Amino acid sequence: MKKRIVFLILPLGLLITLLNSSCTNSKPEVVPPSCDTATVRLSVEIDAILSSNCLGCHGGTASGGAGIQLENYTTIRTLALNGTLLSAITHTGSATPMPFGGGKLSDCDINKFRAWINRGAQNN
Repeated sequence: MKKRIVFLILPLGLLITLLNSSCTNSKPEVVPPSCDTATVRLSVEIDAILSSNCLGCHGGTASGGAGIQLENYTTIRTLALNGTLLSAITHTGSATPMPFGGGKLSDCDINKFRAWINRGAQNN
């Protein structure tokens, strides 16, 4: 009779221990921030990303950037429509990965570029 009780109590004890430890070690679900790409504009979202990540080398009198100035709409639009801009910021294709020597932009920022380009890369 004692062996039966031990064989019943032991699995029950393990089950209670597992359930208890899983409750105390649970982590709250992390909800990613939203990424609004519905109304992406060059003058707001795209310019902000370029200012934060690109214009140090590709703007003003910066000496880097292989002569590519991303303060000029015509240049930005040309690079966007021929695929070079997206290739550079996604680190795919033949363009040099940008930002140079750094990691990719956030998925949200890349998706903002995609949305803007897919809407014709307007000067808005």
